[in-house]
Amino acid sequence: MAKRILGIDEAGRGPVIGPLVISGVMIEEGNEALIDGVKDSKLLSHKKRIELDKKIKENSDFKIIIVNPAEVDEALEKDSMNLNWLEAHKQAEIINELNPDKAIIDCPSPNCKKYKDFLKNLLINKKIELVVEHKADFKYPTCSAASILSKVVREQEMHKIQQKYGNTGPGYSSNPITQEFVKNNWEKHPEIFRKTWSTFKNHEKKKNQKNLCDF
Repeated sequence: MAKRILGIDEAGRGPVIGPLVISGVMIEEGNEALIDGVKDSKLLSHKKRIELDKKIKENSDFKIIIVNPAEVDEALEKDSMNLNWLEAHKQAEIINELNPDKAIIDCPSPNCKKYKDFLKNLLINKKIELVVEHKADFKYPTCSAASILSKVVREQEMHKIQQKYGNTGPGYSSNPITQEFVKNNWEKHPEIFRKTWSTFKNHEKKKNQKNLCDF
């Protein structure tokens, strides 16, 4: 019987606005041709990602998890948690549900071994073979496919935010449009921001300092 290979990757790990999206795509070994054309989502045009998103969903088992800003903040405010461990918990959720023979993870941590050990402890089926590597989204078709599903959902979620709140830019702190949007809206629409990000905190800090000067 052919091995079921699961690839997991995320989109939206770094932005100050919008969700983190983590996806898993599982196909049988040898069936990579069914998702032919996949590559790391950052290397594809928006149009191509949409085309491949449909193709991947038709030819694989998949699961997508949307982690909203409040959940990201909640995890980062705990001493026992950080962004990597949060991601590991979500990856474990995908692995436990799809139950592959082998799971390939694009590792978010600089220490792949430590991350792999942490993830393994969260799995129900300890026999699952785990491959935890950097740049897995470049090397393995299922990880590339997962990066495409994550990116498409992240873009859809950002589109919804922009329709409701205005031009946020891509949501990354380094983007001038996003910087301007945060500056003007951080108090008005707190639900779309990651409040543990320094970009957000700096505005809070400035306001508090200003208030102290009023005394």
